[in-house]
Amino acid sequence: MTTSVARDSQFGTLYVVATPIGNLDDISARALAILRDVALIAAEDTRHSARLMQHFGISTPLAACHEHNEREQGGRFLARLQAGEDVALISDAGTPLISDPGFHLVRQARAAGMAVVPVPGACALIAGLSAAGLPSDRFIFEGFLPAKTAARRARLEQVKEEPRTLIFYEAPHRILECVEDMHAVFGDERQAVLARELTKTFETIKGLPLVELREWIAADSNQQRGECVVLVAGWQAPEGEEAVSAEALRVLDLLLGELPLKRAAALAAEITGVRKNLLYQVALERQKKN
Repeated sequence: MTTSVARDSQFGTLYVVATPIGNLDDISARALAILRDVALIAAEDTRHSARLMQHFGISTPLAACHEHNEREQGGRFLARLQAGEDVALISDAGTPLISDPGFHLVRQARAAGMAVVPVPGACALIAGLSAAGLPSDRFIFEGFLPAKTAARRARLEQVKEEPRTLIFYEAPHRILECVEDMHAVFGDERQAVLARELTKTFETIKGLPLVELREWIAADSNQQRGECVVLVAGWQAPEGEEAVSAEALRVLDLLLGELPLKRAAALAAEITGVRKNLLYQVALERQKKN
């Protein structure tokens, strides 16, 4: 088969094939060629993927590989690979293993010395990030948050001071309460983007401070439908007076009333433990205001 990678092994190759997340034209020519040529396609939902195969006239047999059977059924796919046959792994949409099944099969195949070849394509988190207008040089993907409010807020607290852009997936029936919890944990002004139904007819990419995004979603039930990616700007360390506690500012003000600026900042630093240079800058700012 012309789409195979060169290999010395007698085993077949496991291809990890990305499929469209909405617009069917986003599938690559390479992905179509591989799906036609492999002996078997391991699919998250064979009924769902059958429609994709029918659309492109692909008759390759499908077999289920989902979160409930992946560990037990992995052996059947490995047996085909051991027999020298190529297998393609696909999910319902996007790139397999990204909040989708496939990890166990890929790990088993690699452990057995078989070639695992990525066939890249659509991925909702990358599509959302590319159009969100948030910093994209460093980001973290948190997948789906816990379904229950307490657990969800606890997870959000863990990343509250994460400086990288945060990316989450969320189910439509939980999107409003999810954004409400983000607002409660991250605050009013943290910038966030809802990227919904990407590449589909009703695609929406809306960016607002969390307090406004929550209100916007609550006011429009249409925004509580479809596949959702939520992106949140990373935490930024406060600067100037915002970086100093109210108690430290109180001490600084008392000392400024009695001592020269430099001495007041140095003594306030000794008393409060706040960096002297920071208190000196804050003292300068406060003197300019007075």
